[in-house]
Amino acid sequence: MLYLIGLGLNERGISKEGLLAIEKCAKVYVEGYTVDFPYPIEELKLGKNFEVLDRGKVESNKLIQEAKGRKIALLVYGCPLFATTHMSLVSDAQKQGVRVKIVYSASVFDAIAQTGLQLYKFGKIASMPAWKNNHEPDSFMEIVKSNESIKAHSLILIDIGLSFKKALVQLEMAARNKSIDLDRIVVCSKLGTEESKIFYGTIEYLREKNFGMPFCFIIPSELHFLEKEILERFG
Repeated sequence: MLYLIGLGLNERGISKEGLLAIEKCAKVYVEGYTVDFPYPIEELKLGKNFEVLDRGKVESNKLIQEAKGRKIALLVYGCPLFATTHMSLVSDAQKQGVRVKIVYSASVFDAIAQTGLQLYKFGKIASMPAWKNNHEPDSFMEIVKSNESIKAHSLILIDIGLSFKKALVQLEMAARNKSIDLDRIVVCSKLGTEESKIFYGTIEYLREKNFGMPFCFIIPSELHFLEKEILERFG
């Protein structure tokens, strides 16, 4: 059997159900490539030794083959099925006759509710890749434009390893390329931890700030008066 277990948003975020599942497992792995952990992975208190896996090993057949003969756990930051790569793992396991058990936990999409923005008013989620070697993909802003057309808020997830300063520059350039006017935006950093930060302000204001990883941008659309009232507190 293969367990996919969410770690939640901090080193104590794993559920009791998740810890009980780990006790049953012969081998425990942690997925280490889809997010910048807001804490040293070594600080996880799981009661068992674990191995951190890169993308290649998770997306290979390694875990599925091991899970055919014993119980294996893959631990994922946040919610275990937030990244599409993990849903592919579930599908491949089921095709090969391996039972899969999902143990959920909180994700960034739960935590952004702290901004006061209503979750049902969010549109499609966008992902900002890191720009490299004159390759500057800005199609994520097309998602923002589409969301704005239906007055939906936009959550932009940031590529692993991309610093806040560089991400802010990319956001400005991509918005300019797509003729999107960025008024005031939201930045959320290390949500769910004791170092959690939320700021709401103009690009000029945010240039003077810095945020630890992981962080995300939110481009608000039309605001309900209650949303505006709560957002202003983070200004």
